[in-house]
Amino acid sequence: MSTDIVSTDWLADHLGSPDIAIIDASWHLPTAKRDAKQEFAQAHIPGAQFFDIDELSDTASSLPHMLPSPEKFSSRMRKMGIGDGKRIIAYDTVGLFSAARAWWMFKVFGHEDVAVLDGGLKKWLAESRATEDGPALPRQERHFTARFKGSMVKDMKDVAAAMKSGTAQVADARSGTRFRGEEVEPRPGVRAGHMPGANNVHYARLLNPDGTLKSPAEIEAAFTAAGVDLARPVITSCGSGITAAILTLGLTLTGTRDHALYDGSWTEWGGNPDAAVVTGP
Repeated sequence: MSTDIVSTDWLADHLGSPDIAIIDASWHLPTAKRDAKQEFAQAHIPGAQFFDIDELSDTASSLPHMLPSPEKFSSRMRKMGIGDGKRIIAYDTVGLFSAARAWWMFKVFGHEDVAVLDGGLKKWLAESRATEDGPALPRQERHFTARFKGSMVKDMKDVAAAMKSGTAQVADARSGTRFRGEEVEPRPGVRAGHMPGANNVHYARLLNPDGTLKSPAEIEAAFTAAGVDLARPVITSCGSGITAAILTLGLTLTGTRDHALYDGSWTEWGGNPDAAVVTGP
């Protein structure tokens, strides 16, 4: 198994390890009407802490949960007791939806020892494993060094330039109906459709029914079937940079090296009246 994912069996065997930090990085679309923080208080993996994707962001930006500054990220991790030398295990409640975003954030800020729990809390509960409720226990502060890796992130100008020159492909993780413009976007003011030339790789194509990741060979086949050439640079995108990280994780598992994530994603692109938008397949 890749160092970027761990099984529920592995985590159960390492729950008491002092060098492990478990985070619940659950996040839900506004239309889901779910409160991830409240659900954490009701049940979470023993020892886990809540990783608030919305709070751990650039709150000055008009776009949702954009990457925070390295200083803010390191400050929040320090207060959570997550420091250098810790192995981070990220999960979410539905199997795999938002945990990959937390995984990617740690990678962006230079912390390589981070993995996603394969199948998340959904699989953990299905196996009748122990949970606890209430708030996370306070942790002793630890030093966290943030080293920003700009090559892992793209902004709107980068994406527009790459598409114009043909130097990179865009893999859009949204559903086919959203990609084709057949469904109203969940955020007001954002047009329906996709970027000209983008490829639709719905993140669910990378997952098994139980929320675990498919094999690297199956993941590679999903990208190829969608028209993505893994020998060329890839930029992942989605609605707001959450499920794009699932594609980024999938690319990493296949051994694909040249890829980055468009942080503003469709919320920025579709919300910009000057950006080209197309509908249909």
